[in-house]
Amino acid sequence: MPRRPPPVILVRITGTDADGDALGRPESWPDPDPPRILMAPEPPGQPALAPGQRVLARLRPAGPGLYEGRTVKILPDSPARILAVFHPSTAPHEAGRLAPTERRARAEWIVPQGASGGAEPGEIVQAEPLPGRGYGLRPARVIARMGRLGDARAISRLALVANAIPEAFPAAALAEAEAAGPPDAAGREDLRALPLVTIDGADARDFDDAVFAEPTATGHRLIVAIADVAHYVTPGTALDLAARDRGNSVYFPDLVVPMLPETLSTHWCSLRPHEDRACVFAEIAIDRAGNATAHRFARGLMRSAARLTYEAAQEAQDGRVRLDLPASVLGNLYAAFAALGAARDARGTLDLDLPERQVILHPNGRVADVRPRPRLASHRLIEEFMIAANVAAARTLLSRRAPALFRTHAPPAAEKLVELRNVLAAMDLTLAPGGSGRDLDRILRRVAGTDAAPMVNELILRAQSQAIYAPENTGHFGLALPAYTHFTSPIRRYADLLVHRALLGEAPGTDLAVLGDHLTATERRAQAAEREAMDRYLASFLAGREGDVFAARVSGVTGFGIFVTLPENGASGIVPRRSLPEDFYHHDRRAGALTGSRTGLTFRLGQAIEVRLAEATPATGGLVFQLLAGVAPRPTHRGAHSGKRSRRR
Repeated sequence: MPRRPPPVILVRITGTDADGDALGRPESWPDPDPPRILMAPEPPGQPALAPGQRVLARLRPAGPGLYEGRTVKILPDSPARILAVFHPSTAPHEAGRLAPTERRARAEWIVPQGASGGAEPGEIVQAEPLPGRGYGLRPARVIARMGRLGDARAISRLALVANAIPEAFPAAALAEAEAAGPPDAAGREDLRALPLVTIDGADARDFDDAVFAEPTATGHRLIVAIADVAHYVTPGTALDLAARDRGNSVYFPDLVVPMLPETLSTHWCSLRPHEDRACVFAEIAIDRAGNATAHRFARGLMRSAARLTYEAAQEAQDGRVRLDLPASVLGNLYAAFAALGAARDARGTLDLDLPERQVILHPNGRVADVRPRPRLASHRLIEEFMIAANVAAARTLLSRRAPALFRTHAPPAAEKLVELRNVLAAMDLTLAPGGSGRDLDRILRRVAGTDAAPMVNELILRAQSQAIYAPENTGHFGLALPAYTHFTSPIRRYADLLVHRALLGEAPGTDLAVLGDHLTATERRAQAAEREAMDRYLASFLAGREGDVFAARVSGVTGFGIFVTLPENGASGIVPRRSLPEDFYHHDRRAGALTGSRTGLTFRLGQAIEVRLAEATPATGGLVFQLLAGVAPRPTHRGAHSGKRSRRR
């Protein structure tokens, strides 16, 4: 039946409750709010279920959205995984206790004497359940030590292990990468005379795209050159299989887990300045209004004229610094960018302004600061050039009827739009009945520059469907494009490597629908790991500041409390309902509000409040706040005005 699981279903164990019993969720579920599953205890003498395991379970209803599950079979390819912080114990027959690092895990584990694996106090460890009988906490054995909680590398490794992201490459893949060498000019167009430049972040480890532009009689000629990964990674090789398994690179403040070995990702497939590199390039002609009028793809040999950072490019364009490049190189790029931006505005692209956060680490690995990453025109310039190349690739593949993976983004679900419309109405913002990208962008333009802007951007983001990789082209809602694919990052995305192969006439040789699902899953796996790590970095940064007062905004409203976000660094946490002024609170989901029946005290999405940090738990990334005593929440912003617009892809 719709929205109800079948009697027997595949369940992923996600944590434990306060009694140590396993909690899970369906392995696959079409709705973002899956049913909760409480697994019955395993028979005496059997190991307890632990996070990471997959089981076939028989379900029976146990309440609204809650089911009791009984194990039918444990899948053999799903080893138990307990990630926890080790704490010594003085209790008899115990070496210590394990405090889980997963927020959903409520119960600790007992480490019997001789089963600690040499773990020291405060270390993050990986453990496996041991068979146990009777009631009480379950026993577990430490099988790996991962470093101390406050160390940045330990936080990153914890996110990798928790999300089953592979770190080590097979020996055969490493050997193939080491055998790579300089590109051959045969069969390639020579682009080395063009002043192509790379523009990336100051902390970028690899450079896989370079750009060039020049004026023409009718508009601009663009060149987007991308590292020719397909030249080095051929189908069916150990390198290819390892890259496909990973799906994409994963980025943390202190390390990168690359899709390809570093010999390729930071050397032969990185467009280093003043070194010959193999590339696949898109040559695109656009008119003065930024519309593409022609394009072609070919293999080339290039030599980057400069490695620029976003900041250096912007400062040079603004006249604050001089680069060792002709002024026309950047001037032509920005002129073409202006035309592309005009075309973007004309088609009604959804321009969400969601600032990224940057973690600053001490040399000792501790978190020194977390701050918003500056958003410059140079960032948007590269985005527009990459989008132009991706669109040209999609059009080429469609015209050739070549099997390939497209990057598709469906419109928001009807129920999400209804919910968004109701919440916006409570903020005196009216969303047009259609809810098109242009309608949503009008809302963003209206609140730009106001206090309401961050929350409105977040609300509109939450209403969006997630983009996926699929062999059927259904268009991209957010970019307002009828066809879109990923061409520009084959170093770090396997989907882009497939597009390169398709453009070069190679057949995929596999089921693209299955592969698209796999790559969508690995992308979300990487996003989850990066998000979990960021939460733990923030909790580590704020640990020790309990009692400090922060300006915050209400970012979520539930029946059990409110969630708040700190604008200064993006940290989010909960204000539990029990810590709010005593009252009977009514949760109005349609309006995104929590209202006290007796006092009339109301908390709404986007509302500015002041909170005191009560608890920061780096192990889980959890933050708990309290409403500042004696401070009533200020009224929600009413009547946003239009202002300067910021763009974010």
